[in-house]
Amino acid sequence: MSELSFEQMLEDSLKTIRTGEVVEGTVIDVKEDEIILNIGYKSDGIVSRNEYTNTANADLTTMVSVGDTMEVKVLKVNDGEGQVQLSYRRVAAERGSKRLEEAFENKEVLTAKVAQVLDGGLSVIVDETRIFIPASLVSDTYEKNLGKYADQEIEFIITEFNPKRRRIIGDRRQLLVAKKAEMQKALFERIHEGDIVEGVVKNVTDFGAFVDLGGADGLLHISEMSWGRVDHPKKMFKVGDTLNVLIKEIKETKIALSLKFDDANPWLTAGEKYAVGNVVEGTVARMTDFGAFVELEPGVDALLHVSQISREHVEKPADVLRVGQVITAKVVDFNGEDKKISLSIKVLDFSAEGVMEETEE
Repeated sequence: MSELSFEQMLEDSLKTIRTGEVVEGTVIDVKEDEIILNIGYKSDGIVSRNEYTNTANADLTTMVSVGDTMEVKVLKVNDGEGQVQLSYRRVAAERGSKRLEEAFENKEVLTAKVAQVLDGGLSVIVDETRIFIPASLVSDTYEKNLGKYADQEIEFIITEFNPKRRRIIGDRRQLLVAKKAEMQKALFERIHEGDIVEGVVKNVTDFGAFVDLGGADGLLHISEMSWGRVDHPKKMFKVGDTLNVLIKEIKETKIALSLKFDDANPWLTAGEKYAVGNVVEGTVARMTDFGAFVELEPGVDALLHVSQISREHVEKPADVLRVGQVITAKVVDFNGEDKKISLSIKVLDFSAEGVMEETEE
């Protein structure tokens, strides 16, 4: 029997491979756009960028190192240049598909980075398998700008799995709704009317502000923002402000809030400050045909009747007074129970002209 040549023995020691077979290889060289593997065959194998990752223009030298081992699928035994064409991505995708099928059946929560922001939603990749999250399932509220999710890691579940049609749908909204329901339940178990809690201003409207209490929103109505007068909520608060608010009322899932704390109620000390006979100073806040309302301090207004403005006849308060004007008057009546105070300039021992001071608006 003739002896085999070295070349024949070497070739006999090398395995045979077939198209579609999954083999293991060791990285012997890496370029930006391709990986060269030793797969124990007479020719080296090549994994192109597109057959390694779904990420466009990825630099493979930052993703793979010489000496790494990986399982790959044989696409062509001879690519025309004597090399074997391989795919890592397809092996990963097949495994990923199985993994995602199990996640779909078990309703498992997955986490992945947003790979692409599309007109109709977001695209994420799990084990080289692309999953689409429609815009309507991204959040539990309307999202005008999905761009803020670019490159963010998000949690979701798979609600539709049909790899044959390349249709794998993710849902983030369902998780957010469930989480908020848990937080809401915990919040309502924790809070009671009369509690003071911390919240963050979520939205400001003409009639008030909605405050996020961590599980539910409470309404801080404009009438509850201060003991004094509030021109507009937006002059008081902006989105993102942190507030300590009083829970005024809880009715089912609705929460009414207030910043009118009892210990800051100006009427607690009004009886002493504005006792009958005291001479006080105040600012004209608004006027009617029958008189002017004077703010003595935030939350405490008094009525200066038209008949008490001057010893001379006054047809209308606006004839001699203006909003923003500072006046000095005497308290002629105090009713703490009904929160009513009456003033008079006329009873002072000097003319109205001498006691009225004007301030610049």
